[in-house]
Amino acid sequence: MTAAVRIGNCSGFYGDRHSAMREMLTGGELDYLTGDYLAELTMLILGRDRAKHPERGYAKTFLTQLEECLGLAHDRGVKIVANAGGLNPAGLAEAVRALAERLGVPARVAHVEGDDLLDRAAELDLGTPLTANAYLGGWGIADCLHSGADVVVTGRVTDASVIVGPAAAHFGWARTDYDRLAGAVVAGHVIECGAQATGGNYAFFTEVPDLMHIGFPLAEIHADGSSVITKHPGTGGLVSVDTVTAQLLYEVTGARYANPDVTARMDSIALTDDGPDRVRISGVTGEPPPPTLKVSLNSIGGFRNAMTFVLTGLDIEAKADLLRRQLEAGLSVRPAELEWTLARTDHPDADTEEAASALLHCVARDTDPDKVGRAFSGAGIELALASYPGFHVTAPPAAGQIFGVYTPGYVAASEVPHVAVGPDGTRTDIAAATDTLELGPADPPALPEPLPAGPTRRVPLGRIAGARSGDKGGSANIGVWVRTDDQYRWLAHTLTEAALRGLLPETADLPVTRHLLPNLRAVNFVVDGILGQGVAYQARFDPQAKGLGEWLRSRHIDIPEELLS
Repeated sequence: MTAAVRIGNCSGFYGDRHSAMREMLTGGELDYLTGDYLAELTMLILGRDRAKHPERGYAKTFLTQLEECLGLAHDRGVKIVANAGGLNPAGLAEAVRALAERLGVPARVAHVEGDDLLDRAAELDLGTPLTANAYLGGWGIADCLHSGADVVVTGRVTDASVIVGPAAAHFGWARTDYDRLAGAVVAGHVIECGAQATGGNYAFFTEVPDLMHIGFPLAEIHADGSSVITKHPGTGGLVSVDTVTAQLLYEVTGARYANPDVTARMDSIALTDDGPDRVRISGVTGEPPPPTLKVSLNSIGGFRNAMTFVLTGLDIEAKADLLRRQLEAGLSVRPAELEWTLARTDHPDADTEEAASALLHCVARDTDPDKVGRAFSGAGIELALASYPGFHVTAPPAAGQIFGVYTPGYVAASEVPHVAVGPDGTRTDIAAATDTLELGPADPPALPEPLPAGPTRRVPLGRIAGARSGDKGGSANIGVWVRTDDQYRWLAHTLTEAALRGLLPETADLPVTRHLLPNLRAVNFVVDGILGQGVAYQARFDPQAKGLGEWLRSRHIDIPEELLS
């Protein structure tokens, strides 16, 4: 059997641990080191950066990491692939070449471009966004590696593509090797968020050794597309079937996980323990990709301001009502949106003032900065001596700040250029997939047999269930998994869409879709619209829905006693 290719990760977002690149290069053997630097919010940040400085628009921290690691990677024969190019992959590639020359490292640098559709937004019916970037696949990366590149930087590719490209190049896979490609997509999905695969943000975090400095993950991918998820020896954290399951459920929807190169069937995944800190992924099947590519569209939505009023002691609801009425009556101009939220963080008979206090948040949004500036925050401060007893706020009045709006778009893959620019400047057009599949929902799996009736105990759901949640544009997903077959039999029958709405009242009036994933002993919920118009819109106090799963785990529910032992 052909030896596995070892592909590591050193970044799950723009701002991840700076030392991770060096740690991954020095901690053990690797063939490729990848990094994911982009997210919906990051594209907005880079868009604003490019608007001020056209030569920028890429993740600058990638360069500072290479400053100390490019020579190390070259000496160890490790090729680096990252989407840090953001909105300017050609500019980043040139900056890496300049760095390599200055360091005296003979690194060959290539890049992938074509994802940026901003100049064609009107032609493609994408509106007038600040950024418009299609999600490309891994074949441009593979072409750059075939051309001899030591470093490949891209713009907006899917998170898994930085892993798919190296695997496809290493093994010489064909465009229609769907099962192999799907296996690489799944492995890529596990490791692309860095330490989330090795115990970070993990529901059962008390089981994880050495959380003080978690090691980053790597995937040993085999020629048939199967893989083993692991980490370097001696590093902190944990790789287990549960940590891998948690990451598999992150920011997904149903059984079909569409990528530009393949549609991975999440309901086909088999996970097995392969020894300490090793989990084998096998059995993944793939289908053709969809005929369209998703496009990330970021726009400036207007201006936002917020004030938080502290309500202490008795009569919290009455104090909040008074403040609302006073502030709204005192506004000289009313913003387009005025949103109130009362967080009952107060406790009766509290032994500290903070524990006796609730927080009343008021958020204002408008396209006119004046309407959410001092006209808003000043009106709140003017009430300081004329409102509820104990009036104070958490911050002084301030001007409004720009907020962004995210919307997804879709464009025929054949309309999007995908260009690999090799180390010598040779440009290769990567053709769109010709074998495609119009995706619909997969046939739902049958429900397992229910558990026999028996005594129950009302306890937090998290006593037996883990969860991982995250943002999907304006929507959020909540993946919930359990550890035994009997627990799954109970979970599949009990945690329905209606049950979720009852446990999480914020979802009560929103569209909720449930997907069963029996192989993972999991159910996954997609809650549409809970994040408004995306992360930058800040529709709720947890704008990326990172804590939504933990809120669900904290809710009390009747669980059979036999499952609690």
